[in-house]
Amino acid sequence: MLRVENLEVSYGGIKALHGVSLEVSKGEIVCIIGANGAGKSTLLKAISGLEKPSGGAVYFDGKKLDMPPHKIVGLGISLVPEGRRIFANLTVLDNLLVGGFLTKKSDVEENVERVLTLFPRLRERIKQLGGTMSGGEQQMLAVGRALMSNPRLLMLDEPSLGLAPVIVDTLFEGLAKVRDSGVTILLVEQNAMMALELADRAYILDTGSIVKEGKASVLLDDPMVVEHYLGKA
Repeated sequence: MLRVENLEVSYGGIKALHGVSLEVSKGEIVCIIGANGAGKSTLLKAISGLEKPSGGAVYFDGKKLDMPPHKIVGLGISLVPEGRRIFANLTVLDNLLVGGFLTKKSDVEENVERVLTLFPRLRERIKQLGGTMSGGEQQMLAVGRALMSNPRLLMLDEPSLGLAPVIVDTLFEGLAKVRDSGVTILLVEQNAMMALELADRAYILDTGSIVKEGKASVLLDDPMVVEHYLGKA
């Protein structure tokens, strides 16, 4: 479904990505793990059109993604950005409706109901301003907003960042349900243990380069991964 070929992104004279290549197949959850500054967020931004590559290319269903971000959303790719970026002064419902801007009007009501079923806490706060909710509730809203455009590929940038463990569990349970509904997921996550337990396959990004890839279940037992990314000797 998604193919990244020799992708390079530079900020001025500093190269953030060095020939990154990866693939995501339909129905998979693929995670990208790595330390701060490894280039994970830059990679997602380049795929979604928010950063212009200085080399290489990204393909979605064989179509080269060399277009503005809103057209990429129209093709079926949604990004849940780091830090959530919800509209603090809009209600939960209005945040969701904004996410459905490119969706057929006949589908919007059905999509709202699908999101509220996935995250019942949002139903309880449907008229509440987004900025008055907890961090975990805002993250659920950010995911729900991204789902409003009927994506075939959902990309998430550090969804567990700053959240309590019990909220992270709820969020990851929701992501598993999203995958089960037919949405493919590309997940960038510092919580390597949870990401690898959820994912089918994984890539490890280190200072802008892919240094290891494989089945997530295998990487969970890889000595290098255990030592450097899972916090265990």
